[in-house]
Amino acid sequence: MASTLSQGLLLTVPLAPLAGALIAGLAGRWVGRRGAHFFTILGVFIAFVCSVMVLAQVAGGARFNATLYEWMVLGKLVMEVGFLVDGLTAMMMVVVTFVSLMVHVYTIGYMDGDPGYQRFFSYISLFTFSMLMLVMSNNFLQLFFGWEAVGLVSYLLIGFWFKKPTAVFANMKAFLVNRVGDFGFILGIGLIAAYAGTLNYGEAFAKAGELQKLQFPGTDWQLLTVACICLFVGAMGKSAQFPLHVWLPDSMEGPTPISALIHAATMVTAGIFMVARMSPLFELSDTALNLVLVIGAITALFMGFLGIIQNDIKRVVAYSTLSQLGYMTVALGLSAYSVAVFHLMTHAFFKALLFLAAGSVIIGMHHDQDIRNMGGLRKHMPITWITSLLGSLALIGTPLFAGFYSKDSILIASHHSTLPGATFAMWAIYIGVFVTAFYSFRMYFLVFHGQERFHHKPFPPEDDHAHGHGDDHHDATPHESPWVVTAPLILLAVPSVVIGYLTIQPLLFGEFLKDAITVNAQAHPAMAELAKMFHGPVAMALHGVVTLPFWLALAGVVTAWVFYLKAPQIPAAIDRALGPVRTVLENKYYMDWFNEHVLAAGARLLGTGLWKGGDQAVIDGAINGSARGIGGLAALLRQAQTGRLYTYALVMLLGIFALLTWQLWPFFSGYLR
Repeated sequence: MASTLSQGLLLTVPLAPLAGALIAGLAGRWVGRRGAHFFTILGVFIAFVCSVMVLAQVAGGARFNATLYEWMVLGKLVMEVGFLVDGLTAMMMVVVTFVSLMVHVYTIGYMDGDPGYQRFFSYISLFTFSMLMLVMSNNFLQLFFGWEAVGLVSYLLIGFWFKKPTAVFANMKAFLVNRVGDFGFILGIGLIAAYAGTLNYGEAFAKAGELQKLQFPGTDWQLLTVACICLFVGAMGKSAQFPLHVWLPDSMEGPTPISALIHAATMVTAGIFMVARMSPLFELSDTALNLVLVIGAITALFMGFLGIIQNDIKRVVAYSTLSQLGYMTVALGLSAYSVAVFHLMTHAFFKALLFLAAGSVIIGMHHDQDIRNMGGLRKHMPITWITSLLGSLALIGTPLFAGFYSKDSILIASHHSTLPGATFAMWAIYIGVFVTAFYSFRMYFLVFHGQERFHHKPFPPEDDHAHGHGDDHHDATPHESPWVVTAPLILLAVPSVVIGYLTIQPLLFGEFLKDAITVNAQAHPAMAELAKMFHGPVAMALHGVVTLPFWLALAGVVTAWVFYLKAPQIPAAIDRALGPVRTVLENKYYMDWFNEHVLAAGARLLGTGLWKGGDQAVIDGAINGSARGIGGLAALLRQAQTGRLYTYALVMLLGIFALLTWQLWPFFSGYLR
């Protein structure tokens, strides 16, 4: 097999979705709805097939790292477009294109009847192109281009129904919060470019040892620590880590297909991918790793708590995404980078499945999203029911399911870290196992089992989905979704069950990611300890049945079953007893309040002060004052400009007299003395 990959093959992967996006976006009026979904799906399908071919060649040892286009040279700094394709990139390419392909097919059914049909297909194909450019980049400039492109397209997609005020607010919130993270991100890139003198990954990583010896000017901080923390601030924004997580739940205002695409395989995983790619830098800073570890643990635990009280089916899955991103970030902090990207991959499949299943339920429920209005959907929507069950089992880490292998590896790795935050992180993610199982099966039981509540709807939904889906609103009985919706569910359910079993050996303990990820095994022994304990996927699953995480997950499932199917009076009583706690959770720890009333108000106050004090008082005052002074002088001089000839003659005579007096005064004064 070839030792290098074809440049043409690699170019086809991002350019095929871009071509579909341009056709649907620019020629949507002429190609129509059918043409829009045909060309975009064809483009993503081509990208998926090419990605699979690349993955097969990479598994055989092929690699690619080269510049495709040199854009600009500034001294020694070269700005270029190039691809780095190794095991990490190839895996991400397949995951992104496969999930995107499923979302594209699903969109045909979900967005049927929507007036923005062509525009939506154009956006999601452009989103796929942006993510592919990000993961395939071999330099920081292209990484930043893809980073900002996914942020821009997510803004367009979250606010797709732009006539809804809540959607407009949500996309603006996502845009602003991500700008905060991106400010840190570009500072980190700038520090590396300034001190390493390059934007190329390989060249920068080769100088990591030199950067480690430098101090940040004016401080005793290690320069590399500051750069890594700045990069991680960017990851906190994109991957929705506390406290920059606040945009992600509100992104549910966008259509369900884009919720699946953003939350499963693209935007929110960009931060996890980036930190894993930067492992040669992060490995040299325990301070940065400890920050990553603690932030991830906080996100994993406290975002899970918020999932318990959600009643919107999409928001439950959204908070699940936040929590699982926290698990991935914990793995990064433990230097178990390969475990983080392994969980990224498994999570992409079952989380896309859960989001698309939620969308199928929404279609079947005639766009009612409140799980308290559902119940008993199992017999009305059998395909959605079984695929949702499989996705939920994968999410909670059931042995033999995909999520078990990646999630359990994170839990085991948490025992083998010497970082100060490791103990807190371990407790947080273990508690999170119970919490995840509880809120996941709370949703599952309320939606698919128990009493049918959709006829009388105890919580009538607001009619805020006037965008139209061509759905039949006359029959209140739920129904199974069309095949373009259920087929992606089935295709995503398969990897949600088997992908962990099939790939744990090569990804974690084989050679597949060896040249993509750097780990200092002596300083950070988590992966070495994992390797010692691994005796095959079957043995791991059998052993998992007798470990604490399995029993915590089982306890969460049983508790949800008792609370919401057998004794619903228990959660009602707990709710009354813990009213203040629920208030805190309903207000999302008052993070939105703090952002709006403290940060935004402070920014508004500062802006007003600069406007009135600086702009109006100083700048306008100086300009207007000089204008008034000149105007006053002009008014005074205007008094002398009478237009009368005798006045001008008199002034001339007086002037001549004054000059003569000035010139002759010394003579007369001497004579008088």
